[in-house]
Amino acid sequence: MLGFAPPPGRPLFVLFGSSIVQFSFSNGGWGAALADIYARKADILLRGYIGWNSRRALQVIDKIFPKDLPVQPSLVIVYFGGNDSVAAHSSGLGPHVPLEEYIDNMRKIADHLKSLSEKTRVIFLSCPPLNEETLRKSTSTVLSEIVRTNETCRLYSEACVSLCKEMDLKVVDLWNAMQKRDDWATACFTDGLHLSEEGSKIVVEEILRILKEAEWDPCLHWKAMPTEFGEDSPYDLVSSSGQSTVNPSDWTFHRTIQWD
Repeated sequence: MLGFAPPPGRPLFVLFGSSIVQFSFSNGGWGAALADIYARKADILLRGYIGWNSRRALQVIDKIFPKDLPVQPSLVIVYFGGNDSVAAHSSGLGPHVPLEEYIDNMRKIADHLKSLSEKTRVIFLSCPPLNEETLRKSTSTVLSEIVRTNETCRLYSEACVSLCKEMDLKVVDLWNAMQKRDDWATACFTDGLHLSEEGSKIVVEEILRILKEAEWDPCLHWKAMPTEFGEDSPYDLVSSSGQSTVNPSDWTFHRTIQWD
């Protein structure tokens, strides 16, 4: 179970997926950026782990997102596909999931999340591209051969985007969003697969764009949400006049990027 309920009125955002999600809290990742942006707006909870695919997601989804909890997430951001798209291993083991099954699994994931509450919103992230050459050099010799290609990533990404259009779900098309940068292959990855800080910036920008444009009630864009404990306080820093205090609750000067 989630095992955590936010304070009354404070929304909960859950990140659900594979290593693209788990690593999003490392090295300037997109999850860490969202946690900073929403520090006084919502709680960001990580429930995505290295190696997971859509089959594993369906095994655990009832434990991670029980339908009987009194407080349900306001937003779930979902990423599966990168591991599903790995070529099948001769042993039958490994993360590969055939494309049609992947689509069916993602549909079931979406149905489950949408059933949690009328106010639970869902955003899917599609497969980003790869730097195949860098990835081949960075793969550990401890592992059996892992075959990942941009062509299969494209197919799984397009399938995810198509499913979201069919189900009227919000989706970040990472396959195309990443490739808008001319230097995407070198700038957006740490190892050819996982996202660098530059790659994560694209994810954050796309998520915030969706949250700003979505006609959801309540709006989940950070600028539209109330600031927790945002009232004036006599314990805040004293202003230059010496006659009052300065309310710092909405300060963002510490951020190297002033997110929209």
